[in-house]
Amino acid sequence: MNRRQFLHHTAVAAASATVGLNLSRGALMTKKIPVGLELYSLRNECKDDLPGSLEAVAKIGYKGVEFAGYWGRSAKELRKMLDDNGLVACGTHTPFETVLPDKIQETIEFNHVIGNRFVIVPSMSGKTKQDWLDKAKMFNDLADQLRPHGQWIGYHAHAHDFQKLEGETVWDIFFGNTKPEVIMQLDTSNCREGGSDPVAVLNKYPGRVRSIHIKPNGGGPEAVIGEDKIAWPAVFEFCETRGNTEWYVVEHETSKHPLETVRRTFTVLKEMGKV
Repeated sequence: MNRRQFLHHTAVAAASATVGLNLSRGALMTKKIPVGLELYSLRNECKDDLPGSLEAVAKIGYKGVEFAGYWGRSAKELRKMLDDNGLVACGTHTPFETVLPDKIQETIEFNHVIGNRFVIVPSMSGKTKQDWLDKAKMFNDLADQLRPHGQWIGYHAHAHDFQKLEGETVWDIFFGNTKPEVIMQLDTSNCREGGSDPVAVLNKYPGRVRSIHIKPNGGGPEAVIGEDKIAWPAVFEFCETRGNTEWYVVEHETSKHPLETVRRTFTVLKEMGKV
């Protein structure tokens, strides 16, 4: 091979490598993450008619639901309702008390029956940094305890988690001292309400966001995703490339017409190419 041929083949190889890299990046960017609904969004509807509410959610197109209460139903009853509507449990918001040693086996079994893998504690409190370090150790132990059952423990964000103790946010104290197996379920709206930037928080914890609440903030009580002030392209880009994200969980707490709002949210996500 002469010099001219060598340079030609080298250029072709480099171009092919660049195309391959760009295709790989494109594949990452177009990763489809299933969309579920946090049922707290329809809390009154579920209280009045849980089977009908689940049917309505499935008809909209949501693939899963995250429970925030069970409305007096057994695990077997809930599983049948899910199966009847082609839905899966994409999470449960289970109170802190239910993951304590005297309740954890019951919680594991309940989530096994309904088919849920993500056991998320929705809120905790602590007055000192040491309180949160102790909770981090507890969640590390819970992660080890749940893994043989195919389940993950996690913690959900509220505004108070972004307050500082000894110069560090509660969120960073907790997640800076937990294993990667502990799910960081960021809530985009609650994060912003706490004075933090959800995109900046996400980027500090690649691989930790198996489940995320995509909730609008800054556009008024009826605003849906895209009508508010959250940088959604950056949120989606993180989740679809570096977050290890398995579920987008829609939540809307403030609408006077909840079912219509979660339907409109799904339509917007479809227009964005997310479903």
